[in-house]
Amino acid sequence: MSKSVTIRVPEDLHAQLQVRAETEGTTVTALITEAAHNAVRDPRLENAAEVFRQFVADNADAFDAAFPDDAPARLDTGKAPGRAA
Repeated sequence: MSKSVTIRVPEDLHAQLQVRAETEGTTVTALITEAAHNAVRDPRLENAAEVFRQFVADNADAFDAAFPDDAPARLDTGKAPGRAA
């Protein structure tokens, strides 16, 4: 279910939205809906994927030492018990 919301924007902004929507093959409504989703997104999630990748890179050796059967190198070769190659 969705709720209709009416907003007023300057004519030049509306024109820019129309051009972008046409360029992206979408609608002005879809662009504004995406902007609204971004406006309420939790800022703590910004760059979360990059932070996770850096954590994994910084701690990969310690993880492999603590859990040798789950080390990616062993999983890739199919040598870990109970794991598919």
